Amino acid sequence: MHDAIPLAVAALIAVAIIVIGCFYLVSPERISGTFGLKPPASDADTRAWLRLKGIRDVASGLVLLTMMLTANSRTGGIVLLVFAIIPFGDMSNILGSGGSKSKAFSVHGVSCAVMLVVGLLLIHAV
Repeated sequence: MHDAIPLAVAALIAVAIIVIGCFYLVSPERISGTFGLKPPASDADTRAWLRLKGIRDVASGLVLLTMMLTANSRTGGIVLLVFAIIPFGDMSNILGSGGSKSKAFSVHGVSCAVMLVVGLLLIHAV
């Protein structure tokens, strides 16, 4: 029972990233402004790159859900720790590209921190 809250938060993270990924697949121009970089051009190549981000997000969420359903809490925690690299990399990319510092830290930095904390809680809950 002591791992119920971290498991619920991990499931919420997985579902949220799947939903975000679906938005990038369906309407990349509309959602891209929330990422923290300047709104990109709406040409076919840019949409293709944004859809790649959507595929990455959907796959990441599905991997986490799969691990949570088929393995133990420790494995889900390890996956969260590894996947925390993604929002950290996104944050670093935004900061290095002159994007929105507030979005870099509030969206990606907080996501990374939450994933690290929940991942560690799940690893130690066993």
